[in-house]
Amino acid sequence: MTISSKLARCFLALSLLLAPALLHAQAGPPFQTDDPTPVDLGHYEFYVFGAADGTPVTMASTGPAFEFNWGAIPNVQLHTILPFGSVEPSNKALYAPNGAGPTAFGLTDMEFGLKWGFLHQTPHRPQIGSFTMLELPTGNSNKGLGVGRVWYKLPLWAEKEFGPWSLVGGAGYTLVHQTGLASFPYGGVLLKRTLSDRLELSAEVFSHAAEGPAAPQTQASTMVDAGGYYHFHSPGLQLLFAYGHSIAGQTENYAYLGLYKTWGKDKAGAKDAAPASPTSADALLSHHQR
Repeated sequence: MTISSKLARCFLALSLLLAPALLHAQAGPPFQTDDPTPVDLGHYEFYVFGAADGTPVTMASTGPAFEFNWGAIPNVQLHTILPFGSVEPSNKALYAPNGAGPTAFGLTDMEFGLKWGFLHQTPHRPQIGSFTMLELPTGNSNKGLGVGRVWYKLPLWAEKEFGPWSLVGGAGYTLVHQTGLASFPYGGVLLKRTLSDRLELSAEVFSHAAEGPAAPQTQASTMVDAGGYYHFHSPGLQLLFAYGHSIAGQTENYAYLGLYKTWGKDKAGAKDAAPASPTSADALLSHHQR
């Protein structure tokens, strides 16, 4: 076992131990760590975004991509992403036979999901929920734009708020049955601070195991990402941004930039919902995992 894989496994174990006890609120895009809080009943979220996740083997980019979330029933959110993206193999002899081939752009694998917040936050316990996702093979696997078969993401997330501070974390497993790709665990911990009515900043530590020789992430990696949310004057409209780099394991870069809008009515027929931080899944379908 390599040092990087040991670090990744230790981090994932730590995430599982901390998740029930610590975790925060409102992660998701632009970060890789998500949260267990569904969209409120009768409310909606829409994202348009671009993202990138690259290693020395291959750069995998997503964009333009479109995400929609709906609070369909109490404590349950329905989720979908329509993504376009590209793959840019490095074509370096050092990584052969991996990372070889032409650059390609097109539709990648579509995502459908259900987030269920089954345990609510109280003063003495975190909120806990699941966010099961189904990835349909809509991308051309021969060009590296998709897996070529249905695959799944199976995470559990938890969250806890402490005044202006929020802590969120958890872990999951990506289930893939395809030649050259491997099923693997992943996990993350994120800390967020509300600085003003307009600005929230966050930082996360996110780790994943090796994803197989046909994926850009051929080895385990642990990353530190930082970014935030800027709230425009228009109710519910935000700019989302994040960038990160590996600190252990395979060299890896992560970036996200997008616009987010939330709206809806509560049971009393109120108008637009107050702005809230995004609560949906990591949207990088090129990242064959999260």
